[in-house]
Amino acid sequence: MSVAELERLKVIHNGEKERQTFSAEEMERRLSSLREVMAEEGVDVALLTSYHNVKYYSDFLYTSFGRPYAFVVTQDDQFTVSANIDAGMPWRRTFGDNVVYTDWHRDNYVWVIRESLRSRGVDPGGIGVEDDTLPLEMRRKFEAAFPDAVLVDISKATMRQRMVKSAEEIELIKHGARIGDLGGEAIRAAITEGVPEFEVALAGTNAMVREIAHTFPHTEIRDTWVWFQSGINTDGAHNWPTTRRVQRGDILSLNCFPMTSGYYTALERTLFYGEPDKRSLELWNVNVEVHSAGLELIKPGISCAEIAHRLNEIYTGYGLLPNRTFGYGHSFGVLCHYYGREAGLELREDIDTVLEPGMVVSMEPMIMVPEGQPGAGGYREHDILVVHEGGAENITRFPFGPEHNVLGA
Repeated sequence: MSVAELERLKVIHNGEKERQTFSAEEMERRLSSLREVMAEEGVDVALLTSYHNVKYYSDFLYTSFGRPYAFVVTQDDQFTVSANIDAGMPWRRTFGDNVVYTDWHRDNYVWVIRESLRSRGVDPGGIGVEDDTLPLEMRRKFEAAFPDAVLVDISKATMRQRMVKSAEEIELIKHGARIGDLGGEAIRAAITEGVPEFEVALAGTNAMVREIAHTFPHTEIRDTWVWFQSGINTDGAHNWPTTRRVQRGDILSLNCFPMTSGYYTALERTLFYGEPDKRSLELWNVNVEVHSAGLELIKPGISCAEIAHRLNEIYTGYGLLPNRTFGYGHSFGVLCHYYGREAGLELREDIDTVLEPGMVVSMEPMIMVPEGQPGAGGYREHDILVVHEGGAENITRFPFGPEHNVLGA
């Protein structure tokens, strides 16, 4: 048999369906909401291609390795589109059906999507796509495959759906916060003079992975990580661990990210190894003041922009506003350092979204003082809050501030 004669489309129902992260009722709720969006936008098919939306609506989180994936939703059917390299795993993890494309023909991915819809009797006049993450080259291929269809951006509408969490999502996120606290404790216990950053990070990661496996034995074990930073390496929020060794007098940054089935949670804390100098202590206390004020501000009815502006006033009073490095917090849900998040729910001056019950946000102020200046380093705290009708619930338990996080003194 030649390559030209090999199959273009496969159905690989290998084994049995895995237990889903959420109940069938929860998944149907999400799909029903998506189909309402489709009806409002006048599209017959939602062609979802991002990590976050494929995971949110199908429960399958793909690993690209340079290959495209999709979740295709019609008004009465849904299926993931995956690469042959993954065999039956995508079907086992998908809430719905799955079709597989092979590598043997160029643009087979697009061909399989089109033929799978045709086999289901669907000839779309409108297709919902995600313009915020869809490469232009792939968009053009979709347009060529469906010349009679109009491609409509539904990325913002789906983002708005993901911004308000269900009770099941909040329960999972609460476990994530608890597991992040455990990772933080493991990191504290591993910090000694002379220990490399990566060794401390490994201690936190191992503790969290084991607890995820214990709490959620049916899930994939993947993507959990730690950023532990010391000294100059604390200047960036997303600096990875290095071989630098902890020294007495160092500012430290503890950052735990337990990932359960694609759901991100986080714990971030400033620490010192040995007593901080006077200026470092002043800066740390200012950031703790901002953090504490931010925790009080989070409640239903306040906008993201108002939170940012009010916290800016505190930094301004200390002459530290130019040292702020990013927004004051963001939403939680399906997100990671290599795939998307809900940009409409970030605590920044340019975001007018109003907090409402069911949203889950962080409070995470940070300032950075460059090397060579008194108190040099990055100061950062991070808690997770669930917005309820009457206020907000802080689900992070790990303590913050100088009275708790000066080690080795």
